[in-house]
Amino acid sequence: MRKIVSFLFFIFVFCFAAFGQQDPQYTNNMFYRLGVNPGFAGSQDAIRGIILNRYQWSGFKNAPKTMVFSADAPVLVFGVPSGIGINMINDKLGPEENVWVNLSYAYKRSLKTANLGIGVTLGMFNKSLKGDWTVPDDDMGIFIDPASDPAIPQEEVSQVAFDTGLGIYLEGVNYYAGFSVTHLNQPRVRFSDLATTYLARHYYLTGGYNIKLPDPLIELRPSFLLKSDLAGWQIDVNANLVYNNRFWGGISYRLQDAVSLLFGMELINGLSVGYSFDLTTSALGRYGYGSHELFLSYSLNVEKNRNRKYKSVRFL
Repeated sequence: MRKIVSFLFFIFVFCFAAFGQQDPQYTNNMFYRLGVNPGFAGSQDAIRGIILNRYQWSGFKNAPKTMVFSADAPVLVFGVPSGIGINMINDKLGPEENVWVNLSYAYKRSLKTANLGIGVTLGMFNKSLKGDWTVPDDDMGIFIDPASDPAIPQEEVSQVAFDTGLGIYLEGVNYYAGFSVTHLNQPRVRFSDLATTYLARHYYLTGGYNIKLPDPLIELRPSFLLKSDLAGWQIDVNANLVYNNRFWGGISYRLQDAVSLLFGMELINGLSVGYSFDLTTSALGRYGYGSHELFLSYSLNVEKNRNRKYKSVRFL
């Protein structure tokens, strides 16, 4: 029985995960679009950076934790308007740890009513697995021991693979839209002949709009993020209410997963902090206390007048 359960758990981790959503998810995705779309790089006249921490399913032992550092800036490459960016992501889930480091480049072009960015990202993906873990289950009387299955590594193993992606991003005065593909080459990670997995291609469609309300100090900013690996899909629908371009609060719904509350403010010109809390609506909600996400972002205007106010906290 122990061998059967161990084998099934191994299949879940190494096979099912290969066909499920493998990329980390972010409730504050409207503030961190470079992570899924390289075409976003350099889309603003500012050097921008963000630090984001996500603590998913708080209350579970060894629950997922994600840490992000990202930055981008507009540049000229041989006289061509461009954007560059960097993403550094550390994602932990129980005995598994994934690290992404990638660089993004975007070709920028001004259209009649919008700015277009066509981007590519290149980088490295590292997957690590610790073999010294066990999963007890007192309710069912089952004790999963990796040593009972020869396919599971018995010590810490780590492998590196090359990763790439593409994206197109369009931004107008009051709207944005983008489509991107991550893990275009479907990088494969092989620990042994019996333990092999890969990152499936993920497809992202995103968009948002700024709606002026009767009070000129208040804007409603709805947005969405649709993601799929062609085996499953998920959508986040968001709405933020922004006051005086400095304070915001909103709500987000992730289909069949969570309802989230978002809050944030611009502390000083260009420096912002945001927080969100996910109330899990799936069956997992009975065993945890939701998810927390906190980010700090900063924008340094590349123009001479660095004291100007940014028109939208969405683009910090």
